Amino acid sequence: MRKSTKLLIGIATLWPLLYMVLFFGFMFYMIFPLWNGAEPDEKLFFIIFPIHMLTMIVVVALEVFYIVNVFRNDRVNKDMKVLWAIVLFMGNMIAMPIYWFLYIWREPKALAPVTTG
Repeated sequence: MRKSTKLLIGIATLWPLLYMVLFFGFMFYMIFPLWNGAEPDEKLFFIIFPIHMLTMIVVVALEVFYIVNVFRNDRVNKDMKVLWAIVLFMGNMIAMPIYWFLYIWREPKALAPVTTG
């Protein structure tokens, strides 16, 4: 896999974590005017809603990608494939960046050349 492809997958993998922080900040921003008795700006909701839907689609697509990759990746130990699939499914936003770093971003270790003498 090319480095640029790995980097794009990594950015897509980190997006849900970043979005979660942005979403909670947005929610506090929307609720804050209510504390002062003012009305929140409803236009902002129509900005965040499509981003939220897109993020949910990205998360599902990443889950499918990573679970398929677990079973096709020769670098993942055969005994760990099912465990990785379960961990990726259950803890997706936390597990996906870890799997990406361990099995996609890092290059496989080259085997030392065998010398006969």
